[in-house]
Amino acid sequence: MSVFKPGNVALISGGASGIGRAIANLCLAESMHVAIVDNNAAAIKDFIAEAHKKYPDAKIEGYPEDVANPNSWSLFKKDFLKIYQHLDLLVLNAAVWQPSDWEHASTFMKSFEVNVMGYLHGVSTFFKEITASKPDAPKAVVMTGSKQGITNPPGNPGYNASKAAVKFLAESLHYDLRNNPSTSVHLLVPGWTHTGMSKSKAKPEGAWHADQVAEYMREKMDSGDFYIICPDGEVDEETDKKRMLWGARDVVERRPPLSRWREDWKEKAAAEINGA
Repeated sequence: MSVFKPGNVALISGGASGIGRAIANLCLAESMHVAIVDNNAAAIKDFIAEAHKKYPDAKIEGYPEDVANPNSWSLFKKDFLKIYQHLDLLVLNAAVWQPSDWEHASTFMKSFEVNVMGYLHGVSTFFKEITASKPDAPKAVVMTGSKQGITNPPGNPGYNASKAAVKFLAESLHYDLRNNPSTSVHLLVPGWTHTGMSKSKAKPEGAWHADQVAEYMREKMDSGDFYIICPDGEVDEETDKKRMLWGARDVVERRPPLSRWREDWKEKAAAEINGA
Protein backbone atom coordinates (compact mmCIF):
# COMPACT_ATOMS: atom_id res chain seq x y z
CA MET A 1 0.00 0.00 0.00
CA SER A 2 1.43 3.36 -1.05
CA VAL A 3 1.74 6.45 1.11
CA PHE A 4 1.09 8.50 -2.04
CA LYS A 5 -2.69 8.72 -2.03
CA PRO A 6 -5.37 11.43 -1.95
CA GLY A 7 -5.85 13.18 1.37
CA ASN A 8 -2.54 12.12 2.86
CA VAL A 9 -0.25 14.81 4.25
CA ALA A 10 3.41 15.36 3.38
CA LEU A 11 5.86 17.59 5.26
CA ILE A 12 9.02 18.35 3.29
CA SER A 13 12.06 20.23 4.53
CA GLY A 14 13.95 22.13 1.85
CA GLY A 15 10.71 21.90 -0.08
CA ALA A 16 10.77 25.27 -1.84
CA SER A 17 13.34 24.33 -4.47
CA GLY A 18 15.22 21.50 -6.13
CA ILE A 19 14.45 17.90 -5.21
CA GLY A 20 12.27 18.95 -2.27
CA ARG A 21 10.06 21.04 -4.54
CA ALA A 22 9.85 18.19 -7.05
CA ILE A 23 8.71 15.81 -4.30
CA ALA A 24 6.14 18.38 -3.15
CA ASN A 25 4.77 18.64 -6.69
CA LEU A 26 4.64 14.86 -6.99
CA CYS A 27 2.59 14.70 -3.79
CA LEU A 28 0.23 17.42 -4.99
CA ALA A 29 -0.26 15.56 -8.27
CA GLU A 30 -1.46 12.61 -6.17
CA SER A 31 -4.05 14.89 -4.47
CA MET A 32 -2.09 14.95 -1.25
CA HIS A 33 -1.82 17.97 1.05
CA VAL A 34 1.63 19.48 1.44
CA ALA A 35 3.54 21.60 3.92
CA ILE A 36 7.08 22.74 3.27
CA VAL A 37 9.67 24.17 5.64
CA ASP A 38 12.47 26.19 4.07
CA ASN A 39 14.68 29.12 5.04
CA ASN A 40 13.93 30.92 1.77
CA ALA A 41 10.69 32.83 2.32
CA ALA A 42 10.57 34.16 -1.25
CA ALA A 43 10.92 30.66 -2.70
CA ILE A 44 8.14 29.40 -0.42
CA LYS A 45 5.84 32.19 -1.62
CA ASP A 46 6.65 31.36 -5.23
CA PHE A 47 6.02 27.65 -4.72
CA ILE A 48 2.66 28.19 -3.00
CA ALA A 49 1.46 30.61 -5.68
CA GLU A 50 2.44 28.23 -8.46
CA ALA A 51 0.97 25.19 -6.69
CA HIS A 52 -2.38 26.83 -5.95
CA LYS A 53 -2.85 27.59 -9.64
CA LYS A 54 -2.54 23.90 -10.51
CA TYR A 55 -4.13 22.42 -7.38
CA PRO A 56 -6.70 24.93 -6.06
CA ASP A 57 -8.31 22.42 -3.69
CA ALA A 58 -5.10 21.28 -1.98
CA LYS A 59 -4.03 22.42 1.45
CA ILE A 60 -0.59 23.97 0.99
CA GLU A 61 1.35 25.62 3.78
CA GLY A 62 4.85 27.04 3.97
CA TYR A 63 7.00 27.64 7.03
CA PRO A 64 10.02 29.98 6.59
CA GLU A 65 12.13 28.40 9.30
CA ASP A 66 15.72 27.38 9.98
CA VAL A 67 15.70 23.57 10.22
CA ALA A 68 18.90 23.70 12.30
CA ASN A 69 16.95 25.38 15.11
CA PRO A 70 14.97 22.90 17.24
CA ASN A 71 12.72 25.69 18.51
CA SER A 72 11.61 26.39 14.94
CA TRP A 73 10.33 22.83 14.60
CA SER A 74 8.40 22.86 17.86
CA LEU A 75 6.84 26.25 17.09
CA PHE A 76 5.54 25.50 13.63
CA LYS A 77 4.41 21.99 14.67
CA LYS A 78 1.55 23.56 16.61
CA ASP A 79 0.28 25.37 13.55
CA PHE A 80 0.86 22.33 11.34
CA LEU A 81 -1.26 20.04 13.51
CA LYS A 82 -4.05 22.58 13.75
CA ILE A 83 -4.31 22.58 9.96
CA TYR A 84 -3.61 18.95 9.08
CA GLN A 85 -4.23 16.94 12.29
CA HIS A 86 -1.96 14.11 11.07
CA LEU A 87 1.24 13.40 9.12
CA ASP A 88 1.77 10.58 6.62
CA LEU A 89 5.03 11.39 4.82
CA LEU A 90 8.02 13.17 6.36
CA VAL A 91 10.72 14.08 3.85
CA LEU A 92 13.93 15.43 5.40
CA ASN A 93 15.70 17.00 2.49
CA ALA A 94 17.06 20.45 3.47
CA ALA A 95 20.81 20.65 2.94
CA VAL A 96 23.67 23.08 2.51
CA TRP A 97 26.92 22.76 0.59
CA GLN A 98 29.37 24.42 2.98
CA PRO A 99 33.08 24.30 1.99
CA SER A 100 35.22 22.96 4.83
CA ASP A 101 38.89 23.12 5.72
CA TRP A 102 40.86 21.43 8.48
CA GLU A 103 42.22 24.63 10.03
CA HIS A 104 38.76 25.94 10.88
CA ALA A 105 36.42 23.54 12.62
CA SER A 106 33.63 26.07 12.27
CA THR A 107 33.51 25.37 8.51
CA PHE A 108 32.27 21.87 9.33
CA MET A 109 29.54 23.04 11.68
CA LYS A 110 27.06 24.50 9.19
CA SER A 111 26.93 21.22 7.28
CA PHE A 112 26.24 19.27 10.47
CA GLU A 113 23.75 21.79 11.85
CA VAL A 114 21.57 21.67 8.73
CA ASN A 115 22.34 18.33 7.07
CA VAL A 116 22.35 16.23 10.25
CA MET A 117 20.72 18.06 13.16
CA GLY A 118 18.03 19.43 10.84
CA TYR A 119 17.03 15.83 10.14
CA LEU A 120 17.20 14.79 13.78
CA HIS A 121 15.02 17.72 14.83
CA GLY A 122 12.47 16.71 12.21
CA VAL A 123 12.36 13.08 13.36
CA SER A 124 12.20 13.89 17.06
CA THR A 125 9.58 16.63 16.64
CA PHE A 126 7.20 14.44 14.64
CA PHE A 127 8.20 11.02 15.97
CA LYS A 128 4.82 10.24 17.54
CA GLU A 129 2.91 11.36 14.47
CA ILE A 130 5.05 9.47 11.97
CA THR A 131 5.11 6.23 13.97
CA ALA A 132 1.41 6.08 14.86
CA SER A 133 0.60 2.45 14.12
CA LYS A 134 -2.26 2.03 11.65
CA PRO A 135 -1.68 -1.01 9.39
CA ASP A 136 -4.24 0.21 6.85
CA ALA A 137 -2.66 3.69 6.68
CA PRO A 138 1.05 3.49 5.83
CA LYS A 139 3.44 6.25 6.86
CA ALA A 140 6.95 6.94 5.62
CA VAL A 141 10.11 8.84 6.46
CA VAL A 142 12.55 9.78 3.70
CA MET A 143 16.03 11.15 4.37
CA THR A 144 17.99 12.61 1.46
CA GLY A 145 21.58 11.46 1.54
CA SER A 146 24.32 11.71 -1.05
CA LYS A 147 26.66 9.41 -2.92
CA GLN A 148 29.41 11.55 -1.38
CA GLY A 149 28.32 10.22 1.99
CA ILE A 150 29.04 6.69 0.72
CA THR A 151 32.11 6.94 -1.52
CA ASN A 152 33.62 10.02 0.21
CA PRO A 153 35.41 11.69 -2.73
CA PRO A 154 38.10 14.20 -1.71
CA GLY A 155 37.26 17.89 -1.72
CA ASN A 156 34.74 18.60 1.01
CA PRO A 157 35.13 16.38 4.10
CA GLY A 158 32.56 18.37 6.09
CA TYR A 159 29.77 17.82 3.58
CA ASN A 160 30.75 14.18 3.01
CA ALA A 161 30.80 13.46 6.73
CA SER A 162 27.40 15.07 7.24
CA LYS A 163 25.88 12.94 4.49
CA ALA A 164 27.57 9.82 5.83
CA ALA A 165 25.89 10.60 9.15
CA VAL A 166 22.51 10.85 7.37
CA LYS A 167 23.06 7.36 5.95
CA PHE A 168 23.74 5.92 9.39
CA LEU A 169 20.80 7.76 10.93
CA ALA A 170 18.42 6.43 8.29
CA GLU A 171 19.75 2.89 8.69
CA SER A 172 19.37 3.08 12.46
CA LEU A 173 15.85 4.49 12.27
CA HIS A 174 14.86 1.76 9.82
CA TYR A 175 16.21 -0.86 12.20
CA ASP A 176 14.57 0.63 15.28
CA LEU A 177 11.20 0.76 13.52
CA ARG A 178 11.54 -2.71 12.01
CA ASN A 179 8.62 -4.01 14.09
CA ASN A 180 6.37 -1.06 13.35
CA PRO A 181 3.68 -2.43 11.01
CA SER A 182 2.95 0.80 9.22
CA THR A 183 6.02 3.07 9.10
CA SER A 184 8.68 2.65 6.43
CA VAL A 185 12.03 4.47 6.29
CA HIS A 186 13.96 5.23 3.11
CA LEU A 187 17.37 6.68 2.24
CA LEU A 188 17.15 8.71 -0.97
CA VAL A 189 20.53 9.07 -2.67
CA PRO A 190 20.27 11.26 -5.79
CA GLY A 191 22.69 10.99 -8.64
CA TRP A 192 23.89 13.99 -10.60
CA THR A 193 20.87 16.29 -10.41
CA HIS A 194 20.38 19.79 -11.73
CA THR A 195 19.29 21.94 -8.77
CA GLY A 196 20.12 25.34 -7.35
CA MET A 197 22.99 23.75 -5.47
CA SER A 198 24.71 22.92 -8.77
CA LYS A 199 25.20 26.66 -9.49
CA SER A 200 24.46 26.36 -13.22
CA LYS A 201 21.38 27.82 -14.93
CA ALA A 202 21.24 25.35 -17.80
CA LYS A 203 20.89 21.65 -17.03
CA PRO A 204 24.07 19.78 -17.98
CA GLU A 205 23.44 17.02 -20.50
CA GLY A 206 24.18 14.13 -18.14
CA ALA A 207 22.27 15.43 -15.14
CA TRP A 208 18.75 14.41 -14.17
CA HIS A 209 15.94 16.85 -13.57
CA ALA A 210 14.74 16.97 -9.96
CA ASP A 211 11.36 15.55 -10.96
CA GLN A 212 13.11 12.45 -12.32
CA VAL A 213 14.58 11.89 -8.86
CA ALA A 214 11.14 12.32 -7.28
CA GLU A 215 9.53 9.82 -9.65
CA TYR A 216 12.33 7.31 -9.12
CA MET A 217 11.96 7.74 -5.35
CA ARG A 218 8.23 7.08 -5.52
CA GLU A 219 8.74 3.94 -7.64
CA LYS A 220 11.32 2.49 -5.26
CA MET A 221 9.33 3.44 -2.15
CA ASP A 222 6.29 1.64 -3.53
CA SER A 223 8.56 -1.38 -4.12
CA GLY A 224 9.63 -1.29 -0.47
CA ASP A 225 13.29 -0.35 -1.07
CA PHE A 226 15.25 1.29 1.73
CA TYR A 227 18.31 2.24 -0.34
CA ILE A 228 17.11 4.40 -3.22
CA ILE A 229 20.33 4.96 -5.19
CA CYS A 230 19.45 7.05 -8.23
CA PRO A 231 21.34 6.72 -11.50
CA ASP A 232 21.68 9.67 -13.85
CA GLY A 233 22.50 10.35 -17.47
CA GLU A 234 26.15 9.42 -17.03
CA VAL A 235 26.30 6.87 -14.20
CA ASP A 236 24.24 3.69 -14.28
CA GLU A 237 23.33 1.40 -11.40
CA GLU A 238 26.12 -1.07 -12.12
CA THR A 239 28.80 1.66 -12.01
CA ASP A 240 27.42 2.94 -8.70
CA LYS A 241 27.69 -0.57 -7.26
CA LYS A 242 31.29 -0.93 -8.39
CA ARG A 243 32.25 2.45 -6.92
CA MET A 244 30.65 1.64 -3.57
CA LEU A 245 32.22 -1.83 -3.46
CA TRP A 246 35.65 -0.39 -4.23
CA GLY A 247 35.37 1.97 -1.27
CA ALA A 248 34.20 -0.81 1.06
CA ARG A 249 37.13 -2.96 0.03
CA ASP A 250 39.55 -0.27 1.25
CA VAL A 251 38.47 -1.35 4.73
CA VAL A 252 38.28 -5.08 4.12
CA GLU A 253 41.60 -5.31 2.25
CA ARG A 254 43.39 -2.75 4.49
CA ARG A 255 44.21 -0.50 1.55
CA PRO A 256 44.93 3.22 2.06
CA PRO A 257 41.70 5.15 2.56
CA LEU A 258 40.17 6.76 -0.52
CA SER A 259 42.47 4.63 -2.66
CA ARG A 260 40.33 5.25 -5.72
CA TRP A 261 41.74 8.78 -5.97
CA ARG A 262 45.37 8.14 -4.94
CA GLU A 263 48.07 8.38 -7.61
CA ASP A 264 49.33 4.84 -7.00
CA TRP A 265 45.84 3.27 -7.04
CA LYS A 266 43.60 5.35 -9.30
CA GLU A 267 44.47 3.59 -12.57
CA LYS A 268 43.72 0.18 -11.09
CA ALA A 269 40.51 1.50 -9.53
CA ALA A 270 39.36 3.08 -12.79
CA ALA A 271 40.13 -0.10 -14.75
CA GLU A 272 38.12 -2.26 -12.37
CA ILE A 273 35.19 0.14 -12.00
CA ASN A 274 34.98 0.87 -15.72
CA GLY A 275 35.42 -2.78 -16.66
CA ALA A 276 38.61 -2.20 -18.65
